[in-house]
Amino acid sequence: MSVLFVEYPKCSTCQKAKKWLDAQGVAYEDRHIKEQNPTAEELKAWHEKSGLDIKKFFNTSGMLYKEMQLKDKLPGMTLEEKYALLASDGMLVKRPLLVTDETVLTGFKEADWEKAL
Repeated sequence: MSVLFVEYPKCSTCQKAKKWLDAQGVAYEDRHIKEQNPTAEELKAWHEKSGLDIKKFFNTSGMLYKEMQLKDKLPGMTLEEKYALLASDGMLVKRPLLVTDETVLTGFKEADWEKAL
């Protein structure tokens, strides 16, 4: 199984998730979200695979999200516009992201990750 771990290294939740992956002996490809932001195409594929609401892919507690007042703007946007927006800046994307062959998880919930792996 291929595992992609998309993270922002300064994020404490990402650090915790990475430690957990290492402790479980999971082999993964590590990707820095600021240096290699997901493309709109990747986000669309991950969103469809995840079965999650697109809002789960937004870092709603981030400064950029709040500065851009996205809470008010997102409801009026199309799905394609949301993918493009997420692809425009890695800091808008909820992290960490765990992408496997079967599923995509946003954020770190140990029980969910255990189930996925």
